[in-house]
Amino acid sequence: MLIVFNKPYGVLCQFRGQGLTLRKYINIPRVYPAGRLDKDSEGLLILTDDGYLQNQLTHPRYGKQKTYWVQVDGLIDQITCGLMQRGIDLNDGRASAVRCRLIEPPKVPARNPPVRFRRNIPTSWIEMTLNEGRNRQVRRMTAEVGFPTLRLIRVSIGNYELNNLLPGEYRVIDANRVESCDAKTRQQSYRRNVRRR
Repeated sequence: MLIVFNKPYGVLCQFRGQGLTLRKYINIPRVYPAGRLDKDSEGLLILTDDGYLQNQLTHPRYGKQKTYWVQVDGLIDQITCGLMQRGIDLNDGRASAVRCRLIEPPKVPARNPPVRFRRNIPTSWIEMTLNEGRNRQVRRMTAEVGFPTLRLIRVSIGNYELNNLLPGEYRVIDANRVESCDAKTRQQSYRRNVRRR
């Protein structure tokens, strides 16, 4: 099983613990997030009950591209986007975007609570695609070039997209459609997992 979920702001990517968790939105047993989103990030989160699929979607060797819509503090320009594509140094090494471009403000539901507003400092939006998922990478990259992230929405992972899901909504997708997962490879993975038990 594979679930595509639009994670709202403030929700933790876990089913147990303090605070607002996935349990409020998804009442399906034995599914787990394939990757994470920070509490203060929004958008596409994939959950599955299949360890092989989870690995396919999250392990860096498979290079699943993740695309984000990012609202930043200030008027960012294409030159700065180009700098993030060429690569910038973060405290855990060099990081670069696969793609980065300016976009018009997307038609997305207002965030609750709203993004802070400062009368004298405008905001702007970029679309950034990464093929890795280091901790808070997008936020650290935009801060490093002088444009702190105000709002971060993940809109795609590989071929899976948020599309018209509203925050808090999910849909179930046939797990056999996951990229790079043919029946033979899936059967081999299943046999390996059975042998380990």
